[in-house]
Amino acid sequence: MFPIRDHNPSERTPYVTYTLIAVNIAIFAVMAVTLQSDRDLAYAYWDWGLVPYQVTRGEGLVGFITSMFLHGGFMHLAGNMLFLFIFGDNLEDELGHVGFILFYLASGIGAALLQIAPDPTSQVPMIGASGAIAGVMGGYLLLFPRARVDVLFIFIIFFKIFPVPAWVMLAIWFGFQVFNGAASTGAEGGVAYWAHAGGFIVGFLWVLPKWLREGGPAFWRRTRGHPDHPETRYRLSQSQVPKVRRRR
Repeated sequence: MFPIRDHNPSERTPYVTYTLIAVNIAIFAVMAVTLQSDRDLAYAYWDWGLVPYQVTRGEGLVGFITSMFLHGGFMHLAGNMLFLFIFGDNLEDELGHVGFILFYLASGIGAALLQIAPDPTSQVPMIGASGAIAGVMGGYLLLFPRARVDVLFIFIIFFKIFPVPAWVMLAIWFGFQVFNGAASTGAEGGVAYWAHAGGFIVGFLWVLPKWLREGGPAFWRRTRGHPDHPETRYRLSQSQVPKVRRRR
């Protein structure tokens, strides 16, 4: 189950969101071309990723930022950029360009700190934008809980697109991160669950003062839990196969 689009494109061009996506893709492409072996890749992750063991010794602190722009494979990159593309534009619309980039970086740093806390001696590099993007999702949940998001649900060989309120999809996603984080240690299976949960919490708390200034529940009543502009209506393509009625 994963989101494929929302119904609420931003009114202003989300330059920061687009720039973040472009930079992440460019760095991934450069690394794919220039790093010819797994050994080279491992050294790059060690130097530019975030290694808890180094952080606890006061070293490698630049990794708090640089690790957000590294990815472990094409699907890792594609999944993160899809989530950023869907949820980032509306947050940037609300926070402004400068406010959004500060929010994004703070969410990524908070995500890393929560991932480090359970295992500060780990020597496994942390990489990926998912902690920062989880912050975007946390902020989106608070400001636009009823915005419609199209979710692709896949069950074995069957699939269907369901439009659901954002709070349903985001609450389920956050619950999975907490559950899996509690059931595992460190970045088990290559997934930093606590980083996802930490970024989500930081993003939620970062946006909370703005939500309160806007009136809190009154803001939801005024906007109906949607971005403050008309939503997009998507028309699913119709099948060109003619219907054949059963003969009696």
